[in-house]
Formats: sequence, C-alpha cells, structure tokens
Amino acid sequence: MSDLAHDPSQVPVLRVLHERPEECARWTLTRPQQVFGLALMLLLAGAALWRPLGVLLVLNACAILFYIAQSAYKFWLVWLSLERPVQVEVSEDEIRAVDEATLPTYTIQIPLYHEAEVLGGLVAALQRLDYPPGKLDIQLLLEEDDEQTIAAAHRLDLPPHIHPVVVPDSVPKTKPKACNYGLYLCDSDLLVIYDAEDRPEPDQLKKAAIAFTKVRDDIGCLQAKLNYYNQRQNLLTRWFTGEYSVWFDLFLPGLTASNAVIPLGGTSNHFRVAPLKELGGWDPFNVTEDCDLGVRLHKHGWRTAMLDSTTWEEANGELFSWIRQRSRWVKGYLQTYLVHMRHPFKLVPELGVAGYFSFQMMVGGSLISFLLNPIYWLMTALWVGTHSPIISALFPPIIYLLGSFCLVVANFVFVYMAVAGCMNRGYYDLVKYAVLTPAYWLLMSIGAYKAVAQIIVRPHYWEKTTHGRFQPEAEGAPQ
Repeated sequence: MSDLAHDPSQVPVLRVLHERPEECARWTLTRPQQVFGLALMLLLAGAALWRPLGVLLVLNACAILFYIAQSAYKFWLVWLSLERPVQVEVSEDEIRAVDEATLPTYTIQIPLYHEAEVLGGLVAALQRLDYPPGKLDIQLLLEEDDEQTIAAAHRLDLPPHIHPVVVPDSVPKTKPKACNYGLYLCDSDLLVIYDAEDRPEPDQLKKAAIAFTKVRDDIGCLQAKLNYYNQRQNLLTRWFTGEYSVWFDLFLPGLTASNAVIPLGGTSNHFRVAPLKELGGWDPFNVTEDCDLGVRLHKHGWRTAMLDSTTWEEANGELFSWIRQRSRWVKGYLQTYLVHMRHPFKLVPELGVAGYFSFQMMVGGSLISFLLNPIYWLMTALWVGTHSPIISALFPPIIYLLGSFCLVVANFVFVYMAVAGCMNRGYYDLVKYAVLTPAYWLLMSIGAYKAVAQIIVRPHYWEKTTHGRFQPEAEGAPQ
C-alpha cells in the first residue's frame, strides 16, 4: 500500500492536507496544544498536591456548571425548533411544475466497502429516484482491494448513469478519501452522499434542486433529515431512533434557526459543488468528516439549511457493532474539536461569539458529558450506599444545590427531549422506551471512553459499520 500523504498522484484526495494543513486531522495534537496540555496537567497535579480538596471542589463546580449550561442550551434549541421551525419546504405543486430540462446536473456518491450483499437492493433503490437519468451521475465508490464488491458491481446490468468508480488503494482508507476521489471526477452542479443502506424519499433530489433556487446564495449545503426504517427491531434500535429524532428534527433545526454551526450528518448532505471544491472537499483523516465539513463551511462563510425531506437508514441493532460505530463518531468529534481549537482565539471571530459557544456545547461538550456521566453516577451510587464523607466534602451547600438541580432537572430535560423527539415524529409507541434513555447514555459513555483510548493509538482507523442485517422490504418500511 502506498503512503498517500507522500504520493503526488493522490494530491486531489488530500487537498485539505496540502492546502489547509491547519484544518486537517492528520496530526491529532499540534506542538502548542501538546505544550498547553502538558502544562495544564502539571499545574493541576501541583495544585492537587498542595490543596487536593480545593482542586476537586473547583473541578466539581466547573463540571456541574457545564452540565447546567449544556442542558439549558439544548433545551433552548428544542424550544426554538418547535416555536420557530426553520427548514426549506418544497411543495408537491412545485415538484410537479418543475421543467426537468432546467434541473441542475447531480452527482450521487455511494461509498462502498465490503457491501456486495446489499449492492443489488441499493441499485434498485437508486433507480426509484425521481430525477432525469440524463442529469444524474451516480458513483459507486469502490475500494481497489475490495474485489468481491467490484465483481458484484460488474455482474449487475447497470444503466449508463450508474457506474463503478474504483478508488486507488492507499492510506488513509476512509470514506472521506473515497468521496474526495469521486469529487475530483465530478463536473455536476450539485452533489449528495448516500450510504449503502439508505432509502431517500424518491423526490428528494428534486426537492433539493428546487430548494437551492429558493435559499440565499451563501447556502452551500442542504441537510436532509435522517431516520430509521427498523425502529422497532429491538430495544437498541428504539433508543437509536429516539436519538436521531431529537438530533435531526429538533437540535439541527434549532441550530439553523440560531445561525450556529451545523455538524452535518453522515449522509443526505446536498452540496453546491463549487464551494465544496473550493474548500478541498472532505478531510480524509477525520473519521467524522461530515461534522468537520459543517464546521469548515461555517468558518469560510457558507451556511447550511435543513431540507424538509427524510432519508431512511438502517439503525445498528447489534450491541458491539453499535459501540464500534459510536466510538468512531465520538473519536471524530474529538478530532474535529482539537483541529478547530488549534487557534481558539482566532476561532471566535470566525464562528461568532454565539457560534463559538454552540461549537463548545455541541462538539466539544458532547464528549465531555459522555465522559463525566459515569463518574457522577458512580459517586451518587457510592454516596447513597455508604454516605462517604469524602463524597460529601465535594458537595458543600451551593455545589450540592447545583448538583441536585442537575440530577433532577437536567436529567429530566434530556429525557423530555427524547420523548419530544419521538412525539414530534409520530412514534408514540416509542415514548415509553425514551423514558429509559439513561441506560442508553451508559452505552454512549462506553463508546466515548473507547474513542479516547483509540485516538491515542489509532486516530485515523475507520471502524466499519456492517449493513444489510435488516431488510426494509420485509416489514413494509418506508422506501
């Protein structure tokens, strides 16, 4: 395997590394970040030796204040999305009235790796899309060493607008690297990414094309909503569905309404190709390239809007596979946070004060809350079981009051948001499972600790999610 970082022929897929190295996750920590981190640890260690209780009290107070700030902010986002919904809507009349000859050309990218078993169903789903084939370029992005999927693609009788694109075998072996290769070959006006198991609404491309004519010129991306067609497969998929319903139907519209940074979802991002190429595409070293690209779009003056259309995906219903997937997402969020915090004071004017705060809460704060949760659950259990004087000493009256507020009110807020997400989607039978989401938070924390460990030893490793374990046609799921 060639070293992609030093292969001149691969520069098109490494433009972020070569043209914007300060925005590339090739390096987990820069030298100034390493020095700052080491100095902070030494300072805390020295202070802990001098005044251990005082240091723990300060850290405890900071953590509780963070919990309150994040809970209040996320609750405000949900309220904002419900009271002032901001999404681009395209009516059925507008779709029927559109002159197909005026529609823009569209590239669809489908990154595939070891997906031979789902390829037939995927191609059938793609052919159900309501868009003129002559204006479509559908790229099946196949890795050169994936001989099985390549052979399966060549066995299919593919129409002219659907064609395999073999991505040269090189490192890093990631989805964004494959997408960059397809972007280099793209000459369309618009581009969208779908995963192998995705089932977008058939009119989604037309909706996006029309929507781009209705929005401001600085809208570089339209994010469609994602949800799952196997919501009721098991308890894990029910929780996962509630989480997605909150994220895409409540949080992201709230972020849009407040003009904050939008951490993009992994698929169904509809882009204007010109600004995407201007930014160098995706960072091939970031394992949540979608979140990172959302931040980079905002930093460089482009905005994201929500599209009123849904893409149905397969929820990961296997526990250990789910933890692998979640650890990759959290690791990518950590990569994104570290990359864009290399120059924290420069980032403030780039994102704006409100946008900077949102970035701290939604990108950096997600990891912090996942890591802190088990610590506070354990302290609560120990105090209830032993009334330990050590734990009691960490909660003098004011901190105890704030901590009790977090335990009761903040936890209620997060459970309420899970319930609201299910209700908003019409998944009324899932509400009773949403009430049990604290158990789901524990799984998130397991994935987060795994991500922190992995970013030290395997920062660019892409943990593959297995698709095709649930067939939507079998239970009449949305197509």
